[in-house]
Amino acid sequence: YMISSVKMRRAKREHQNSEKYYDALAAQISELLCYIGESKSRYFHTELLQGKEHRRRGIILVSSDKGLAGSYNQTAIKMTEEYMSRHPETVLFIIGEYARQYFKSKKIPFITDFHYSAAFPTILESEKICIELLSYFNDDILDEIGMIYTDYMGAKPSVCKTKVLLPLDRSAFFQKGKADIKSFKEFFPNADTVLKNIVSSYLTGIIYSSLVDSYCSEQQARMLAMSTASKNAEDMLKKLKTQYNALRQAGITNEMIEITSGANALKSKQSVTEALKNE
Repeated sequence: YMISSVKMRRAKREHQNSEKYYDALAAQISELLCYIGESKSRYFHTELLQGKEHRRRGIILVSSDKGLAGSYNQTAIKMTEEYMSRHPETVLFIIGEYARQYFKSKKIPFITDFHYSAAFPTILESEKICIELLSYFNDDILDEIGMIYTDYMGAKPSVCKTKVLLPLDRSAFFQKGKADIKSFKEFFPNADTVLKNIVSSYLTGIIYSSLVDSYCSEQQARMLAMSTASKNAEDMLKKLKTQYNALRQAGITNEMIEITSGANALKSKQSVTEALKNE
């Protein structure tokens, strides 16, 4: 319980240190969209290209590396299975050894080369994940990439969610406030190239944030599981102690009965012997 508590606080502290940077990136994307207008960037393009009948989807499942985390892994796996039942041709990416072993045992295909640990998420690891996902998206292998992770809600119970990483929702950036475009700005070499680079960094932040939320939720689930196990152990010890005391008392009572019976039998024998001598 204490180890999980320390790990959770550490992960949240490191995430909070980088949160302002990624908020600034989101604001910069909002400003860029105001300058370049209706961008033809594929990162914001939501319509299917001509000749395609359906979206080629990819989904990232975030699980833990080990068990003993209550229903944390089972909830995420169940949501993934439901998602894949609706979209049978979905390409599955897995973070965490628990889900990898689960889908391997079920003989459900997933990208085996996509191998990342769920423990101690870092920005560097998130950047590697982002680069790998962008290669699938930029090479036109996938049209949409989502993520199933567990959102950390603090004191409230964590919630398993699905979010779309690519393509980005243009309206989400305009909700952050209109950019000041009174002054003229130039982008080198052009605004679309700048946008492409910023989107890569922004996605890294989104992935990192989701991994941290999942990791904190995992530690919270472990803390709850350990707390429940400790309470159950205390109840079990109390019950066993009561049973032991009852059996011990019964044993003492039986011994006392045997001693009393033996004493009475000896006393009766002595009385009979004395009676025979008198005769």
